Amino acid sequence: MKNDLERARNFEKKYLPRVKKDEMPHFHVTGGVGWINDPNGFSVYQSEYHLFFQYYPYDVKWGPMHWGHVKTTDFIHWARLPCALAPDSPYDKDGCFSGGAVELHDGRQLLMYTGVKNTRRSNGTVVGTQTQCLAVGNGVDYFKYDKNPVLDAKDLPEGGNPIDFRDPKIWFENGLYYAVVGNRTADKSGSILLFESEDGFDWRFSSVLASCHNQFGKMWECPDFFELDGRHVLLTSPQDMSSMGLEFHPGNSTLCIIGSYDRERKHLIRSNTQAVDYGTDFYAMQTVKAIDGRRVMIAWMQSWETSGCKPDKLPFFGQMTLPRELSIKDGRLIQKPVHEIERFRSVKVGYENVIISDETNLQGVKGRFIDMTVTVRPGNKNQMYRYFKLNVAKDGEHVTMIRHKPENNTIRVDRSRSGFPHDIVNVRDFPIAAHDELKLRIIMDRYSLELFVNDGEQAASFVIYTPVMADSISFSSDGAAIIDVEKYELEV
Repeated sequence: MKNDLERARNFEKKYLPRVKKDEMPHFHVTGGVGWINDPNGFSVYQSEYHLFFQYYPYDVKWGPMHWGHVKTTDFIHWARLPCALAPDSPYDKDGCFSGGAVELHDGRQLLMYTGVKNTRRSNGTVVGTQTQCLAVGNGVDYFKYDKNPVLDAKDLPEGGNPIDFRDPKIWFENGLYYAVVGNRTADKSGSILLFESEDGFDWRFSSVLASCHNQFGKMWECPDFFELDGRHVLLTSPQDMSSMGLEFHPGNSTLCIIGSYDRERKHLIRSNTQAVDYGTDFYAMQTVKAIDGRRVMIAWMQSWETSGCKPDKLPFFGQMTLPRELSIKDGRLIQKPVHEIERFRSVKVGYENVIISDETNLQGVKGRFIDMTVTVRPGNKNQMYRYFKLNVAKDGEHVTMIRHKPENNTIRVDRSRSGFPHDIVNVRDFPIAAHDELKLRIIMDRYSLELFVNDGEQAASFVIYTPVMADSISFSSDGAAIIDVEKYELEV
């Protein structure tokens, strides 16, 4: 163990015990101290789920990237483990960037990550060359492979760029290890490269799995590729996305490609594309095939655009989403909270067939650590309501608003009064499918709201910093609406 890793672990030992429980989310992963971003190495190891993450323990801003580490058996309770990787080698001295993990046949855990080494050009600009590196460990302690890096510029296809070559996701299938890695190609847009290995250590280029062709943003980061319900799915996070209606918002975005896999050409044939999450705070998603066969996804619940906007005095910055179960229905990605969260429901409050027009509060319907489903129907068979509003995290000063507008089949979430100290992106509109009734499931933790629409047809993630005492919930409608409410406290 080298000095940089020892330093990070000693820092954790000193400062993590000082973190106050009432400053932390109840069931969302954070670093405890310091900064986190992308989830890494979401995998099964020795019958437990391990999650690593991009991590800078020493400050609540981005710095030279380490790998933080937690594990779980239920996706809700996470045990914190010591920092796993630090940028302490010549090939990763400027950062251990994102990657994946897999259990080897000999019982060890293999981490594959991007090592960054900055060099200064003659004109004074700094360029970070990116290579793919390995570390092997036992679930707690990891040792970097003595032949790192295992993939570099010489392993790229013609036109590949070693400056944008990052974020390997590794898995084992049909006798081989595979990895997908993001790259920027000759047309200056993103592609996903596929590599393979017999033993997990000696890697070779296999194919260009998918290419952007400047259609969906530029560089494609943090790829993940898997089979789901008879289809193949590629998830990636494009940089510099252009706006496409209300489906894709500009900037750092998310992309799901659903299609079929041509195994001979080792190429993904597109059938459908969509955003993964429609909120302001979701990036760099990664999945694991759970022990029971589910495909479970987690993501960084934050955005780069708003990462400089945070309350003073919090000891950490950044958190992960609640893990989500994935499926495909009618050619679309469906995502629902992992069912394990339902074990921690208590104090049920329920209402049926409540007529809403003016702003209404319902007795017992309040709270900030909640799992609540609201089903909305028109109150007049001959006339649809013009809009329906659900206000949460509310007091005299604060509120987060969710509005359904049937005229154009959109949801708007407005967190302009949700506790942010600066003016940032606070309003997000997104499209939904028309149904006879609308179902909204809201899961809230101390600093977050996750919205699931119509049984997971859309999901939208938002960070909020409203004081926890702001726990009122109200309903209103322009035109009569009828609602059912099922609300639970979450005691985790």
